[in-house]
Amino acid sequence: MKKLVIVESPAKARTIAKFLGKEFKVEASMGHIRDLPKSDLGVDIENNFAPKYINIRGKADVINRLKKSAQEAEKVYLATDPDREGEAISWHLATILGLDQNDNVRITFNEITKKAVQESLKNARPIDQNLVNAQQARRVLDRLVGYKLSPFLWEKVKGGLSAGRVQSVATRLVVEREEEIENFKPEEYWTLEAVFKKDNQEFKAKFYGSKKGKIELKNQNQVDEIVNQIKDKEFKVTKLKITEKKKNPPPPFITSTLQQEASRKLRFTPAKTMMIAQMLYEGVEIKGEGSVGLITYMRTDSTRVAEEAQEAARRIILQRFGKEYVPEKPRVYKTKKDAQDAHEAIRPTYIEKDPESIKDSLTPDQYRLYKLIYDRFLASQMESSIYDSLSAELEVEGYVFKLTGSKLKFAGFMEVYVEGKDTDEEEEENQLPEIFEGEMLKPIKLEKKQHFTQPPSRYTEATLIKALEEKGIGRPSTYAPTIQTILERGYVVKEDRFLKPTELGKVVTNILKEYFKDIIDIEFTAELEENLDRIEEGKADWVEIVRKFYLPLEKELETARNTMQQIKVDDEETDVVCENCGRKMVIKKGRYGRFLACPGYPECKNTKPYFDYLDVLCPKCGKKLIEKKSKKGKKYYTCESYPECNFIVWERPAKNCPKCNQLMFEKGKKRSKKLVCSNESCGYEEKIVEKGE
Repeated sequence: MKKLVIVESPAKARTIAKFLGKEFKVEASMGHIRDLPKSDLGVDIENNFAPKYINIRGKADVINRLKKSAQEAEKVYLATDPDREGEAISWHLATILGLDQNDNVRITFNEITKKAVQESLKNARPIDQNLVNAQQARRVLDRLVGYKLSPFLWEKVKGGLSAGRVQSVATRLVVEREEEIENFKPEEYWTLEAVFKKDNQEFKAKFYGSKKGKIELKNQNQVDEIVNQIKDKEFKVTKLKITEKKKNPPPPFITSTLQQEASRKLRFTPAKTMMIAQMLYEGVEIKGEGSVGLITYMRTDSTRVAEEAQEAARRIILQRFGKEYVPEKPRVYKTKKDAQDAHEAIRPTYIEKDPESIKDSLTPDQYRLYKLIYDRFLASQMESSIYDSLSAELEVEGYVFKLTGSKLKFAGFMEVYVEGKDTDEEEEENQLPEIFEGEMLKPIKLEKKQHFTQPPSRYTEATLIKALEEKGIGRPSTYAPTIQTILERGYVVKEDRFLKPTELGKVVTNILKEYFKDIIDIEFTAELEENLDRIEEGKADWVEIVRKFYLPLEKELETARNTMQQIKVDDEETDVVCENCGRKMVIKKGRYGRFLACPGYPECKNTKPYFDYLDVLCPKCGKKLIEKKSKKGKKYYTCESYPECNFIVWERPAKNCPKCNQLMFEKGKKRSKKLVCSNESCGYEEKIVEKGE
């Protein structure tokens, strides 16, 4: 008789089977096998919120196969993922297969390697009921919110809406950011810079104020008055300070930072990132080796790294870069105080498998994500970067200008990895020639610029995940599905990379804020996450946590039903005119996404695909260009009359050239950006400048 190991997926089963030998059989449950029913609430509120689990439809063959294998096995091990969800799947499997949950049937491993899997068999344990209860509490809470509030929204607003414990708070963040942007009043301010040239090198000093302190430049008259006093004058270098600065590498990835960085650098959605990471964790077919698990478990909030992995990374760094790149001691990163710290950080399982060596065995997306994880981990164990940082004060006619710059002396970890940024606000490095205290410098020009304060940026998927994490809302496993849900429900849309609330999202958020304050309260939701952690630790009873949540919800629901009036949400009107009846078409949402429909329905049933229109005309026929996506999700731009007009371009055009009407594209980096005409024989260019420059 063989021993049976049950995992969730066939890929994971293939990877593990290599390590266990002929005395083991490895089967896959294909995810959950039991869940709450879709057709009703599935929670017995009167009986301590007992969940009414049923076998998932379509899983009968899987269940029968597992039962047969379990009956034939001398011992059954449940090796589902090492988190609450995985513990719950193992609990359901133990229940259906008739296993003794107090027996040592549960094995877990943070990485799918031979050593980790074999070690887990030596440390088999009973099902952890605290972990199961934490997952049950989350599932029941989310079901109560979804199945109680959603019908209320159908009744009062429109059919097909939903409310969710975490998704509603995420939508609120997006809505309130939009309100900040709409209510923002820009204020004028100016900057003044003196441009110098020495040793054929240009550099700039910024106006600071006077010896008494900082002076804010608020209008042109103020700036012109200063310029008139200092033009044609020499500046004296009065203070000069050169210091050596170190920049430490970022820690290895946790779930949220991986999703953020993959969004910034790879343009992956959180859902796509997690899907590919799951493949890399469970196992990828490597030529000559079979299925290999390439990364550690990807749902984690800990930056902890095993000593063995640290030492392996240090050996690779020494071999590839030399001893000056290896810190004296392995780097240890502090995990945030509210982290569960159940698993290590996300890292390669085999550091010797560098991305290039296995590139031929990976899909392009798998390679890109693996390289991101590999490089980040390797960099996290490398020596710091070292800069010479220079700061100086220059005086002229009682005014003070400040000069800063830096020069990279030693790249350190930056040889491998540089962290991405959410905005372009960071200043470019100011490369400076050698200057001396007491030196007199005469500017080649004075640059004055008008600016206006800018509203906060809309959230991207990356910055929304960052906000959710900082506020303690949700956990590593919830970020990606939360964002996917609010997009699918039509509460939020994505314009370029930015998240913008729809009218529907605003209406639903305002209803929840008015009638269900706790459901959408940020602090309350964060506190509930802490209570789920307490259940996991065995410090709280899951039924009591659910009861304290549900009783106020029930009262609020009753009050809202009795007092709230019916609300009509108008469809968003567009400038597209219905060719059949002349009305302006509106945006509707269907099962395949947004589409245009005539508001004259049912008299006029005209519909057409919805596209984002650019304020740019087709250079072939003069109609507007629209944005589309290829089957692989890559954006491209084509004529609205396609295929009659077959014009297509893959780079987003900025405008039509004023000289030849061809397309202009943005080129260059910050401070040197310009629009360039695509027609080489035209050669027209425009510098991109701020207002007033």
